[in-house]
Amino acid sequence: MNSKDTARAVILVAISVALSPIFIPVGIAKCFPAQHMVNVLAAVMLGPIYAVVIAAAAALIRNILGLGTLLAFPGGMIGALLAGLAYLGTGNIYLAGLGEIIGTGFIGALVSVWIVAPLLMQKTMALATLIIAFSVSTLGGTVIGLIALKLLRKAGVWKP
Repeated sequence: MNSKDTARAVILVAISVALSPIFIPVGIAKCFPAQHMVNVLAAVMLGPIYAVVIAAAAALIRNILGLGTLLAFPGGMIGALLAGLAYLGTGNIYLAGLGEIIGTGFIGALVSVWIVAPLLMQKTMALATLIIAFSVSTLGGTVIGLIALKLLRKAGVWKP
């Protein structure tokens, strides 16, 4: 671990938490496009391990503050992991974005509906509803994250 990467990680967690009031309510879920933007930024700039830790820390803080639900853990962490692995394996930011979308929109939704909601929240949710909600949230956040990466590269803040 180096101090610059740790500082970037702390900033990304702070951005995610600070933007938490911007969410899409869907039943028992609160979908946060800002988290998916942060996932893409973290995955590409810092790698899969940092991305997962950032997603988990942001989810934990949002839950402690009453701004999130337990669905934030699989919804954010799985997308962050797949985005980070996709970028690590290819060096392609668009494939990182695709990893975020698949990880959150589909796998995260499946884990949320089949495991987290019934076992940890004692709730049920329609799978199609959560896939749509998570996919819309992650698609918007991913696009913003990809644009942010382009701007950060142009400004000289991030170099691939």
